[in-house]
Amino acid sequence: MTSQTRRDFVKQAGSTTAITAAVTTLGAVHTQAEESTSELSIGIIGCGGIMTHHVKGIVGRKDNVSISWLCDVDTAQIERMAQFVTKDFQSAAPKRTTKYEDVIADKNVDAVIIATPHHWHAPIAIAAMQAGKDCYIEKPISHVYNEGPVIIEAAKKYGRVVQQGSQMRNSPVTLKAEKLLREGIIGDVLIARAWTAETRQVVKPVPDSTAPTTVDYDRWLGPAPEHAFNKYRFHATWRLFQDYGNGEIGDDGIHDIDMACWGLGVTSVPSKITARGSRMLLHGHASDYPDNMVVTYEYEDGRLVIYENYPFTAYGLHGFDNGNVFYGTEGYMIFSRRGAFSVFLGPKNKPGPTEGQEIRGERGYAEHMHEFQNAVRNRTGTKANPQTAHYSCALVHLGEIAYRTQGQVEFDPKTERFIDCEPANELLDKQYRGPYQLPKV
Repeated sequence: MTSQTRRDFVKQAGSTTAITAAVTTLGAVHTQAEESTSELSIGIIGCGGIMTHHVKGIVGRKDNVSISWLCDVDTAQIERMAQFVTKDFQSAAPKRTTKYEDVIADKNVDAVIIATPHHWHAPIAIAAMQAGKDCYIEKPISHVYNEGPVIIEAAKKYGRVVQQGSQMRNSPVTLKAEKLLREGIIGDVLIARAWTAETRQVVKPVPDSTAPTTVDYDRWLGPAPEHAFNKYRFHATWRLFQDYGNGEIGDDGIHDIDMACWGLGVTSVPSKITARGSRMLLHGHASDYPDNMVVTYEYEDGRLVIYENYPFTAYGLHGFDNGNVFYGTEGYMIFSRRGAFSVFLGPKNKPGPTEGQEIRGERGYAEHMHEFQNAVRNRTGTKANPQTAHYSCALVHLGEIAYRTQGQVEFDPKTERFIDCEPANELLDKQYRGPYQLPKV
């Protein structure tokens, strides 16, 4: 790795350093965060699927935090989550609320973990930063492209630590692979390929109905357009709809896209995007999204990221349902967020290093959360900081926009606008339903 890729890795490190410096200069805001080993007060916002994993992890590891609040618009979700915060972890039960404003108004709360549907990520995170809270935001941090730069600006303006939930950034497997890539084991990395290859089932549309009595449905909709309650536009399957989620590419796909950006050493957004998708297998599916997509992103220096998703491949690709290949001038690396990598060198595909049995399967959840907690205590940066996260999330949004408009579009990374395609530019943003507006920074 003698030229482009090494320079990009250095650029990435420099970007992280700059953000670290920005938050470090402010010092600790809360008294609990003044000592590097102090207990943190954490607010949980969104008590659904992935938050179960986070809370169980925090409690099981006995992280030095206090879970001060449980917040969800569905009180049944709060009740379910409360059972995981055991007496032997903390003596005081978390406070409960259906309004995130209660959590961020609490001056004793140091940080929040946000795991709501995507359409709520940016509004809650920006409000939390304005209230002096650091934020762990589940992926993707943005629901539409233009939310990304606003989150970056807010983190800088308010001096907040922000971490996207891209846990493989901190996995021991990733750290070992990164060392090899930096040392140039496969030469200059010119193409990164990412895929999601998992079987999916048809979700047949059902009539609208009445929201459960445990749910503040208007608040669940929040900034999304008004719509009658439908069980598939709600828990778990909300991600099938544009109003709340980003489809397969923004759900599982963002994990692998993020690692493609990491492997390629991405430090900008692409200039050309080509996308195709269709209803290949899941006919009659309720989703707003195609069941398969292939998107190619070209950067100004000519390097490529390729994303593919297929709903029929139970066998995976290269042995993995979710993964990457980094193609270099001297070889290639197969990498998976399932916790593995293999290197193949030269024209005869000579086997090179792998992750090793001692760290095989490591996915970085604990390390990622600990990095965030320590960054809050010490006012340092994070690997999945807002700028780095935006470079990855941008691919979700730009690929989706290309698919929905011309199929092939050109994008100006400096102006952050599409060239000669106003329908595409209109999709960079969205309308927010009142009174749930995006806070002004």
